[in-house]
Amino acid sequence: MSQQLDEETPLLQSSGNASVKKPQTPLPWRQFSMLLVLQIAEPMTSQVISPFAPQLIRDIGITNGDEALVSFYVGLLHSLFFATEALTIFHWSRLSDYIGRKPVVLTGLFGLSLSMFCFGLSKTFWSLVISRCLNGALNGNIGVMKSMTAEMTDSTNMARAWAFLPLAWSSGTTLGPLIGGQLARPADRFPDIFGGSEFLKKYPYFLPCAVPATVSALTWVVIFLYLKETTTPQINISQLLVSWKKRKTVPLPALEPPPVPSSISNKPVPIRALFVRQVLIATGSYASVALIDIAFRTVQPVFYATPISLGGLGLDTPTIGTILAVQGIVNGVMQPLAFARLHDIMGAKKLWLFAVTCALPMVALLPVSNTLARSSGIIQSVWSLVALQVALMSCITFAYGVSFMYITAASPNRASVGATNGFAQVIVSIMRAVGPAAANSAFSISIERQYLGGNLVYCVMAGMVCAAMGVGVLLPRVMWTN
Repeated sequence: MSQQLDEETPLLQSSGNASVKKPQTPLPWRQFSMLLVLQIAEPMTSQVISPFAPQLIRDIGITNGDEALVSFYVGLLHSLFFATEALTIFHWSRLSDYIGRKPVVLTGLFGLSLSMFCFGLSKTFWSLVISRCLNGALNGNIGVMKSMTAEMTDSTNMARAWAFLPLAWSSGTTLGPLIGGQLARPADRFPDIFGGSEFLKKYPYFLPCAVPATVSALTWVVIFLYLKETTTPQINISQLLVSWKKRKTVPLPALEPPPVPSSISNKPVPIRALFVRQVLIATGSYASVALIDIAFRTVQPVFYATPISLGGLGLDTPTIGTILAVQGIVNGVMQPLAFARLHDIMGAKKLWLFAVTCALPMVALLPVSNTLARSSGIIQSVWSLVALQVALMSCITFAYGVSFMYITAASPNRASVGATNGFAQVIVSIMRAVGPAAANSAFSISIERQYLGGNLVYCVMAGMVCAAMGVGVLLPRVMWTN
């Protein structure tokens, strides 16, 4: 049987390469576990507000009783984090190529902890806005963690590493909603324990915010004591501060590489060198998945909390938190069990396309479950649809691991992995800033004006999925090499 040739088929092949498989390098578990701990803290802080955000918006009175505006302001809170992150994430990632990954990670954890304490103490909408902006501006960990993972692994164990990172991320997304749903308004929910606390009555959402803030602070201590640097710093922090203060010989990291005596292949490339086809395609695959994911994750709790008559399911905060927690558990279990195996069977491109395609039925189940609830109430069939939706959500997450691998492979050289991940994270942060606002605004308009029978938001989300599939077609079957 003849082999099918295309533009991605190597011109020269070794007869022995097909049968010889390179042995898998063991993961450096002691150091890699530090990244897993770090990976738990971040989604926990971002997702803890999801179950109580609709009720929080109602409590502060910004909507003046207009239920249709609740989803808009919830989406705005989610978007603010990613909007401010988009303005700073590239600079943090680029900085990590110069001063090392560890100082940037420690700064990010400090920002997570401080901002969550501030969020829990907020009593006005503008104080919530400032807290979320502070969270995004000080957080440079997302891109840096991906760079560290790439530096700890090689081609034989990278897929395995990317399978474990979603497990840690899902643990955070599981614990976050569970904490937010169960500990919000503790004086009302647990009067025997917290009923005598005037502080918790005045700040009913402080306790669920304080838990992830404390976890981030403890993670800071663990990272400071045990995490080893994964790259060679090209300038120390004191030199950086002197160059910034005196503005003398040492250039700023965001502008051009420092004059170190090394070959060009081992130096961070200029920013303009990142604007090449392979980096843009890899970034597009990550950004399109992130847009779908964040749009659904912000609409999902609002849909669950919206009364059935207005197009939702009318669930209470603890129930929403439990569903989101179960969703995180299923996702966390699926990734390490199935991702590496599916990657070996299907290949990177086919797995990515399969994962994104799962988003279409996942979105379609939202109006279907509401239609069933309108006719029969919250019956077993509705819960079955919710369970199917949770399963499909875990399948979509496979696309993240594939995109991370493409981004690492697209980097111009090993010294520019941080800048490449930072550039990708800037685009993704923009998508994550646009996604919640666009999706929840569409949800509000759908409820208020009944466009397309109240289904406008689902058409918008389906359009996002179709656009993502168009990007996925451009991905190569075989990873790039640098």
